[in-house]
Amino acid sequence: MGIEHGAFCVGCCWVLMALLFVGGIMNVLWIAVLATVVLLEKLAPRGAWFARVTGIVLLAWGAATLAA
Repeated sequence: MGIEHGAFCVGCCWVLMALLFVGGIMNVLWIAVLATVVLLEKLAPRGAWFARVTGIVLLAWGAATLAA
């Protein structure tokens, strides 16, 4: 059961895991910020709304970075 759950987790969250690995090597502050965002998405009363707003902000930031 543990292997099955682990495989499912890696399959759905591999991008986040890669980001955590690279970010953790580069800067612990980014990992703390990312952990705080995930915590707010999971525990805040309006977590789904917060997740959508965060996603829109990150998409806009990525588009601005690509455009620059």
